[in-house]
Amino acid sequence: SGKSPGMTTTRPFRLTDLFKFNNVNLDPLTETYHMSFYMQYLAKWPEYFMATRAPGSERLTGYVMGKVEGTGENWHGHVTAVTVSPDYRRLGCAQNLMNFLEDVSEHVHNGYFVDLYVRKSNDVAIGMYKKLGYSQYREVIGYYSGEENAYDMRKALPRDVHKKSIIPLPAPVHPGPND
Repeated sequence: SGKSPGMTTTRPFRLTDLFKFNNVNLDPLTETYHMSFYMQYLAKWPEYFMATRAPGSERLTGYVMGKVEGTGENWHGHVTAVTVSPDYRRLGCAQNLMNFLEDVSEHVHNGYFVDLYVRKSNDVAIGMYKKLGYSQYREVIGYYSGEENAYDMRKALPRDVHKKSIIPLPAPVHPGPND
């Protein structure tokens, strides 16, 4: 295709981007939320929201959104969504967005780890996350609308010196109030 990650630019996600991201969100493996959900995240955790766009254009090519949560050694960054439009995949865009979120989790919030949920059937995403240093922490039964299990994948940050946050659980679990 002739595209490379250098062919996109990164900038903070703006509220008006909610009207520009259909080309990114219209994918069966991308979770799409209500507008109020995106607005809540943007208001509460703006430092975790980043967009990529095509050069010389306002057309979005991807975005990441997340939050910081937990207490004590469970204080961590969470990837709520990361997605890249189909014509910009496999170019390193998602890796750049994930690196951004990890940097915020480590340097702004001093978290112990970053976690995310991914559909058990999404082999492509699971493979990408593994290449980025994530490992399967646990399987969550029926996480996606009660119909599909999720993997809770984690990557330890430097604050977790002994990597306790990524020791896998031995058996699948049901979603809890914090999932």
